[in-house]
Amino acid sequence: MWNVTAITGQAVLQNKKKSSGGGSMRVKVLSLIEEIKDELIDLSKYIYDNPELGYEEFKSSKAHVDILKKYNFNVEESYLGMKTAFRAEYKGEKEGPTIAYLAEYDALPDIGHGCGHNLLGTVSTGAGIVLSKLIGEIGGKVLVIGTPAEETSGAKVVMVEKGAFDGVDVAMMVHPDAEYYQSGTSLALEAIQFTFKGKSSHAASAPEEGINALDGVIQTFNAINALREHILPTARIHGVIIEGGKAANIVPDLAIAQFYVRATTKKYLKELSEKVKNCARAASLATGADLEITNYEISYDNMVTNKTLSQRYNENLKSLGIEDCEKIKHTTGSLDMGNVSHVCPAIHPYFGIKRNSRIVPHTREMAEATLTPEAHESMVKTIAALVLTSVDVIVDKELLKEIKEEFNSNKDI
Repeated sequence: MWNVTAITGQAVLQNKKKSSGGGSMRVKVLSLIEEIKDELIDLSKYIYDNPELGYEEFKSSKAHVDILKKYNFNVEESYLGMKTAFRAEYKGEKEGPTIAYLAEYDALPDIGHGCGHNLLGTVSTGAGIVLSKLIGEIGGKVLVIGTPAEETSGAKVVMVEKGAFDGVDVAMMVHPDAEYYQSGTSLALEAIQFTFKGKSSHAASAPEEGINALDGVIQTFNAINALREHILPTARIHGVIIEGGKAANIVPDLAIAQFYVRATTKKYLKELSEKVKNCARAASLATGADLEITNYEISYDNMVTNKTLSQRYNENLKSLGIEDCEKIKHTTGSLDMGNVSHVCPAIHPYFGIKRNSRIVPHTREMAEATLTPEAHESMVKTIAALVLTSVDVIVDKELLKEIKEEFNSNKDI
């Protein structure tokens, strides 16, 4: 058992900022976490022991739903037609802001929970339960939204398109990592497929009768490689050929290439994607092969961290004794949380579960680290920081106003 008094004692000394309840609120929040801590550890361990891939997380989503129902949440299962998604709501009698915590729980092939989603989802569900116990006093509404398939097709993108975050005032989730990081950025992504259709012929006896679809793909790669000299250094373009012909003596009549195009903003991604598509269009014109352009995966928006919300979360984290949380995580990957950040104020920070180590995500070592006492201690402090930040958002109208003003000023980024 962690020493609640010791943690909150640090808080009083370290946090001089205005907060919703000072040390007394921190004591209350930590005590509420202590009451359900063992259940949360069991939840994380159960999901660890039952790893499930995206949109197959039937046991994992049910485990979250069961504990949320136990604590009187109104739960909608198979949310928005996704069988392993859910929306859990707890509303007090007093009106107030709507806080959403996002839970992930999908695993990786072979590795299991090498991205720590067993612990990530537990943190969000735990924060939802604790905040629900305060809603009657302070007002507002808390949502825990189960978001499947983060590792593959990104359910949050679909949820955004279907209006799941309409009316949400702030959305938060915290991802396990080796160290603590503030919420930062991710790259917007478009997944583009180029399908070239030509005409087959004998490559030796009648090459003039053929139209080489593979040449269209190769010329597309060459044009994109020439384009790289004139793109921002923060952008990324990378692709593969998934179909290029069947035999060397047959002119390929079908060739397919798939590319990821990534950029730091939606605006530049749109511009860059059009240039990449023009490379393929030019290749089609040069070779005579017909071209079809499609998206083969869901596109992700860049993560736009709400800095006002992030700063308050970080202050609350420091008040719990986490001093080394100043580093900001800028990833060259892409997150479906990015799409959420374009429709409501959002943060996506990271919490350390094996500090001062070289452990990296998507490894068995990361999965095993989620089961340690150090990870569970970080879980407690992360839940507390989330809840304290939510309390601040609910009771401090000026803070919420600043958060929304920043969000509105960044809508077009």
